Amino acid sequence: MGLPGPRRISNVLNKRQILGLVLSFLVLLALLSPQAKSYYYLPVEQRISVGEPIEILLNLPPSVLNSINIYVKEGENLIAWDENTQSSSLLKEPGKFQLQLKLFDFIPLKQISIDVQPDIHIIPGGHSIGVLLRTEGVMVVGFSPILDENDEPSFPAKDGGIAVGDVIVEVNNKKITTDDQVKDIINSWQPEDVSIAFTIERNNILQQKVVYPKYCKDTSSYRIGLFIRDNAGGVGTLTFYDPLTKKFGALGHVITDSESNQVIKILQGKIMTAAVENIQKAKRGLPGEKVGVFLDNNELGSIEKNDTCGIYGQAHKDIINTLYPKGLPIAYANQISTGKAEILTVIKGEKINKYKIEIEKIMNGRQDNKNMIIRIDDEELIASTGGIIQGMSGSPIIQNGKIIGAVTHVFVNDPQRGYAVFIENMLFEAGILQKERTLGATSSRFFL
Repeated sequence: MGLPGPRRISNVLNKRQILGLVLSFLVLLALLSPQAKSYYYLPVEQRISVGEPIEILLNLPPSVLNSINIYVKEGENLIAWDENTQSSSLLKEPGKFQLQLKLFDFIPLKQISIDVQPDIHIIPGGHSIGVLLRTEGVMVVGFSPILDENDEPSFPAKDGGIAVGDVIVEVNNKKITTDDQVKDIINSWQPEDVSIAFTIERNNILQQKVVYPKYCKDTSSYRIGLFIRDNAGGVGTLTFYDPLTKKFGALGHVITDSESNQVIKILQGKIMTAAVENIQKAKRGLPGEKVGVFLDNNELGSIEKNDTCGIYGQAHKDIINTLYPKGLPIAYANQISTGKAEILTVIKGEKINKYKIEIEKIMNGRQDNKNMIIRIDDEELIASTGGIIQGMSGSPIIQNGKIIGAVTHVFVNDPQRGYAVFIENMLFEAGILQKERTLGATSSRFFL
């Protein structure tokens, strides 16, 4: 078989040259053009609400847009995207479909999955809330030395293999729900009993531990040298209330024990109305705090879940926000932009106010609750609080008339800046959005 003729070689080289030039052009464009960069960082999965338009490639120059063709994938087939027909049928109801982008109608560029979610309107929070929790079992939060007659210290519980952060679920085969139960068993122990059997949970695994009490000369009794806790409480901020399901979400991050830094497993919990009485201003290196009080006989709901992006539960009555009595729609991660926004929070009494912020950075790839970097821009809020303070976590963020997320953390060395979580992540954890999350705690001492 002979070599291909000159004309055939020329055609092959031309196609390769064209492809190389096109790819080189796109790479160069990506390096030089902010608009082109926005295309390359375009999420491969986008969510919208029913009836909303798909907003992709809008930042690209018209000359580039005219070279990109968009197709809908139906099985193995590609059907040209028609704004007048395809969009109206595909976006009418919840569902999922895929778009294929091609350059010059033959070079595949990117495949984007479009997830059409139900149109969700929720009541934004901003309310100060008191949070009361009772744990599953009793949490170990520290150790105390037992001094004998010679003032020699010992740590019976620690020596028996119990560690800070363990949850005591049984003592001598008796189920434990309060710290008083543990105290009663230890106080009734006698030397002839020899030891005390503990069942503890560590990293979701049950373990058996044996502890030998020691005589304490200071109390004239036998002790094991253990600090325990069966409840926790603090002040935070409500993020949202859903009138349809009666579900609420708050805080924007998981609650951990202030001593052990372990996630608290909830046996029972409730949120209550709280009022802010005082503000301890934030300073560089020193987090500030809302000083609040729980209002008597004003329980708002029951806490059912303590998860990465917040606490969730069922409200006992309708929760109203007079600033937005009819509620607001939500925005998904791909619909959020850097720039101006506002937060809702309380800095005095029970009154919710709006305060200006700037969204500095959006981090779609993170799987935790640090999805955005925000900065407080409001002079009134800065004068009152110094920036983001403990008790402000959960404060909802609103941009372009939509709820987009909630405040979660403060930068200790720069209290005017901090992290925020996407609202969609909270709605997935709350069970309001019924789909596996593909977009993404650290927590403060108790509540941020």
